[in-house]
Formats: sequence, structure tokens, C-alpha cells
Amino acid sequence: MAHAHADACLMADPLRLLADRLAPAFAAVAGVSADPVVRASDRADAQANGALALAKTLGRNPREVAEAVVATADLADLVATTEIAGPGFINVTFRDDALASLLAGVAAGPRLGARPAPAAETVVVDYSAPNVAKEMHVGHLRSTVIGDALVRMLEFVGHRVVRENHLGDWGTPFGMLIEHLLDLGETEASRELSVGDLDGFYKQASAKFRNDPAFADRARARVVLLQGGDPETLRLWRELVDESTRYFDQVYELLDVLLTDDDLAGESRYDPLLPEVLRRLEAAGLLAHSEGADVVWVPGFENREGEPLPLIVRKAGGGFNYATSDLACVMDRVERIGATLLLYVVGAPQAQHFQMVFSVAEMAGWLRPPARAVHVAFGSILGTDRKMLRSRSGAVLKLVDLLEEAIARADAAVRDKNPELPEERRRDVARAVGSRPVQYADLSPDQVRDYVFDWDRMLAFDGNTGPYLQYAHARIRSIFRRGELDPASVRGVRPVLGVPQERALGLALLGFDGAVADALDTFQPHRLSTYLFDLATRFTEFYEACPVLRADSDEQRASRLALCDLTARVLASGLGLLGIRAPDEM
Repeated sequence: MAHAHADACLMADPLRLLADRLAPAFAAVAGVSADPVVRASDRADAQANGALALAKTLGRNPREVAEAVVATADLADLVATTEIAGPGFINVTFRDDALASLLAGVAAGPRLGARPAPAAETVVVDYSAPNVAKEMHVGHLRSTVIGDALVRMLEFVGHRVVRENHLGDWGTPFGMLIEHLLDLGETEASRELSVGDLDGFYKQASAKFRNDPAFADRARARVVLLQGGDPETLRLWRELVDESTRYFDQVYELLDVLLTDDDLAGESRYDPLLPEVLRRLEAAGLLAHSEGADVVWVPGFENREGEPLPLIVRKAGGGFNYATSDLACVMDRVERIGATLLLYVVGAPQAQHFQMVFSVAEMAGWLRPPARAVHVAFGSILGTDRKMLRSRSGAVLKLVDLLEEAIARADAAVRDKNPELPEERRRDVARAVGSRPVQYADLSPDQVRDYVFDWDRMLAFDGNTGPYLQYAHARIRSIFRRGELDPASVRGVRPVLGVPQERALGLALLGFDGAVADALDTFQPHRLSTYLFDLATRFTEFYEACPVLRADSDEQRASRLALCDLTARVLASGLGLLGIRAPDEM
């Protein structure tokens, strides 16, 4: 087993081990490097499909190519059997003792088989991005939880991650907001904002701006003072920002995300850079003038009439816009922070905007390899009527209201599931579970698509839900409590995979590394949640078929306890990467 042990130091996923073993054999047969295309299979443990493409390149029979690959590959210590099927598929069954050794190595390590990134990068993740004096609504939920999951996973594999909460804290609306603050009085305004009536505050200011010409004049004059750096105006602006961010922090606490005030990177931070953006675009010969505006013509973009579509960087009236600010962000994040990867976790409707911004940044030379930018897009949250999710009154649903209802419903669900749990402990569990079913429901579907928000489905203890995974973890921990056992006592046990359910669970456990890597390669946390659901399903099948505390022998009991403990640890670690707690009792 020398090879398996050596490979296990690098990785634990047998699919990746197999691909690494087959790659030299494919290269030897082809004369050039070729992808083995290894996948999990229903017909065997794994299937390598690379012989088909390689045979076309070589002009040979794909089954003959597959046979030559198998004859050349060094597989003896990892693979029990190989079979050439169909048009050159290589079906592979792994050796039980190889899987057992890999599982023992995973259990002994703190990372549970997940490898660090090959090369650590500096990554800026732009997510959440609420607006000062505006309520956070359900639309902010997806950006916040998807962004936070990516931050956790990136840090887990060893990248340096800079969280940037691009707060909407600058611009012309602040003239009317400051004047409204003065009309109310600072004490009353602070009280109104501190209790979370941000929408009411903003709507009152906006109505006065529309209907009161004198107020509108004061608001416009205040904008000039703000942009000119007037100390008193800046003090009032800071009060608005501080009261709003204190309220946002309450929402972040309910979500249990990593964002803090240190991560705030408001539009105000980038405002001084906007003239520099124009100066550098002009120096690069990219700035043009169209209908009184300053624009950059971006090749490959057209409007609905098929005419070239420019990126406007200064409006005809002289004002800057989101594109100017986003270009300043790219410039600053690459040049000041030293980022090589920029992630923008923003809704799918903004796709064209970011494509154009990134293209202009590349044209200007600010995004040069290895630096690159990625728009991590996501769909909308819909109600059961498949329309945008709203409150019972028909208004946009406040995020804080949604999360507080989630905690109340979690308390009721835990009470129904475990009525014997003492009330104080039940409340602790409900607080720990809290909004996690909402977060998991947001992270489990394909994130680019819209999804339907359904309380009954997301709080269910079966199916692909947060409570199902949390309960699977709690159920495993209860096994050790009933047996009065320390889980750490079985972490040196090399498991025996004697029945199909043990083997299936072992294979699933070894897939953690691949699941994390896949989620990060695609910037789609739902790839990890899909893996965790499959793992919990494999555990349920194992637990129903394989007695643990009443196993047939001490050796079998220890082996199954080791599988139980490793499953609980992988579930807790994987859920933790999604920002979801795994309580020991539910």
C-alpha cells in the first residue's frame, strides 16, 4: 500500500487519486497529455471516459485505447478491478483496504482530507452591499450568505481573503437625508433609525424632496456641502452611516456571518478616486465623448438595435455613476490591496454591467494576469406564487423580519421533533439553529436560478434541508452519548468496510476534498451543500442497515463508531463552511 499512503498525504479523494494515476498512462499512450475524465459511476466506484476523445485524436478504436491505458497504468495498490465497457469506458472498483487506509488518514488529520490551495492568493470578495438609510430586504440575503460561504471556503483552503461590504453611503440622496435628519432633530432621527425604521426615514425624506421645493433646494445645497467636505455636513452624514450600520450589524448577527464594521468599503471610500479613473482612461486613449457624456466603447457589446453600446463613466450633467465607482474599485483592489482574484457577489441582472466593467479594466491594463475578476451571479427569491417574495402587506419583505420569524419557527420545529428536550436547552438550540434553515435553503439550489421560498419545505427534517443535515449530525452525536463514549477514542481506528452500506459511506466521506474544490472552482457553494446532503443520505442508509452500539464484535463496533464520528465531523465542517452551525442536540 505504499502508493496509497504516499498519495493520501496529498489528497484523500479516490477519484482524484485515480485521475492522477491514469494521467501518465493516457500520456504514454497518446504521446501528449490527455484528461482521463474521471467521474463517479453507478456501474462501479468510478469511470474514466477520456479514451473516447483520445481515440478520435489518434484515429484508433476507443476500446483498444482504453485497454492500452489500463495495461500501462500503475493501479495495483488502489484498484481491485477494471472493466472496459461500451465505447471505451474504463469502469473501476477500488480496493477496500485502500479505501480503509485513506479513511484512517482523513480521520487523523484536522482538515478531514481537504487539501490547501496549490498557491495562496489574495482574494477580495464584494458582497452584501446594503444602502445607508434603506432597509435590508430579502434581496440582500443571497448576496450575504453566498458571499460569506465563499469567504469561509477560500480561507479554509489557505487564501488571504479581504471582505468588502460595498456600502451605498454616498451620492445625491444624502442631501435630502441629512436635511430630513435636521428637520426631525438628531435625537429623534437617531431613535427612528436605531429601531430599524430605515425605509420610513428614507420615504419621508424622498416625499419631502418631491413635494416641498424649499426642502429640495436645501437638499441640493447640502449635497454641494457634502461633496465639498464641509465638516458639519460630514458629521451629520457620519451619524446617518453609523446608525444604519449599527442596524445592519443586528441583521449580520442573526445571520451569523463574518462581516464586521472593519469590512465596510462604502462608495465614499472610492469617491476621491473617480477623477483619477477618468484621467487614466483618457491617458490610455480609451475615453470618448457621446451625447455630452464621457464613455468607453467596449468591443462586443450592442444595444437592442444592434448599435455599439458604450460604458458611460461620466454623465452628460458631469456626475459619476456606478460604472465609474466599480472601475475605481478594480483599480484600488488590484493596485493597493494586491488582489489577484476579485469576486463580485451580485444578482444576475447585473451581468452585462460587470462584463463591461471588467472589459474596460482589462483594456486599461488594471486587470492583467494573474489578476482577474468574476461576477458571482445569483437568481431571485420568489414566493410560492412564483412572484418576488413580499410581506403579507405586499411590501418588500424586510430581511430582519424574515430572520426573526425563522428563529420562532425553528423553536417550534425543535419542540415538535424533541418534546423531551428541556425548555432552556430547546431555546438554546433554536437560537443556534436560528436562521440556518433559511441560509441553507438559499445555498442549496443552483444559485443562478430563481428559487421558491417555502417555510414548510425548508424547515422539514427530511429532504435536502438544513434541519435534515443538522439533525443527522445531532443523531450521530447522540450515539456517543448513549454509549458514554468519547468520539476522539475511535479516531485512530482503521475502519473495516465489510458491507455495501459501510463502503458507500466510506466513499462519500472521501469526497469532501473534491466537493470543496468543486464549489470553489465554480464559485457555487451549492455544490458543497449537494455533497453534504448525499453524505447524510449515505449515513442514514448505513445507520439503518448496520447496528453500531450493538455490532457483532468489538472490532466491528469500533469500526462503525469511527465511521460515525468521521461523518459527524465532515458534516459539521461542511456546514461550517456554509456558515451553518451543527448542534449536538436537536
